[in-house]
Amino acid sequence: MAVGFWLRVQAIEAAVHRWDAENALGAAQPIEAEFAAAAIGQNFRVMAPARRAWTQAPPGAGERYRFRRSDGPDEWTVCFEGDDVRLDGGAGPCDAELTGTASDLMLHLWGRIPADRLAEVKGGKDALERYFALVPPV
Repeated sequence: MAVGFWLRVQAIEAAVHRWDAENALGAAQPIEAEFAAAAIGQNFRVMAPARRAWTQAPPGAGERYRFRRSDGPDEWTVCFEGDDVRLDGGAGPCDAELTGTASDLMLHLWGRIPADRLAEVKGGKDALERYFALVPPV
């Protein structure tokens, strides 16, 4: 793998662990917005498929999740079909839609903050829990 890939992975890990340390002290600062947005894209392109493979996650049945960034123009729609994870990008119905800052969305996807800390959540508890069944933490 390219050096750039590992530099991104290490930078993301460092940012999350920095947030963890600050949060333990009760003074967590958000992750820089553009960096967090790039990490979210990396998550869907690289980490979600890898985590599914490592944990033998259940096959997707067409579940769609939309993540909208409230502090920028980015939006990610991810679809799970069988073993595939794909960024769909299209409009249409989703099982859940989550809106928040890039930092909050990233921290939610990394299991650091619950959905109820995001600006807006559409979709039932079952749909939200299904996402983490499809993309289990490692």
